[in-house]
Amino acid sequence: MEPKGLSPDRAIYIISVAAEIADVHPQTLRIYERKGLLTPKRTQGNTRRYSERDIERLRRIQELTQEGVNLAGVARIFELESELEELRAHYQRARDELDAVLAQPHGTTDQRDHNTLVLFKDVRRIRRAMKTEAVERAAQTRFALPPVVIR
Repeated sequence: MEPKGLSPDRAIYIISVAAEIADVHPQTLRIYERKGLLTPKRTQGNTRRYSERDIERLRRIQELTQEGVNLAGVARIFELESELEELRAHYQRARDELDAVLAQPHGTTDQRDHNTLVLFKDVRRIRRAMKTEAVERAAQTRFALPPVVIR
């Protein structure tokens, strides 16, 4: 329970208190820090201070290790969870952009469709002209016939 106005990222717990809250030995917290699983803030005197978010992460580490995941596996799970959160945020931004595009007035879309029809019409006209030109070239081509010998 955090008092009103305190951020979950505010580092307020010293190592012994954080270890007691999580029911682990303080040395365990130092090991987790060396492995890169926890990153407590440091005071000017270089003592570790843990936040509520650090305590939540510590509980998650304990939960995973009790299920049989080793510390390297825990680190990989944290990396994948972080990547998943980034992908979710990216997906949400893309959805928001798509919704914004779809919410635009239909006049823009109608104009684009009209241009597409005009372009397709031009393509058909060009094809017809090319066929006509090919037929005319073929008609102008004279084939040399072998001389007819009459005996």
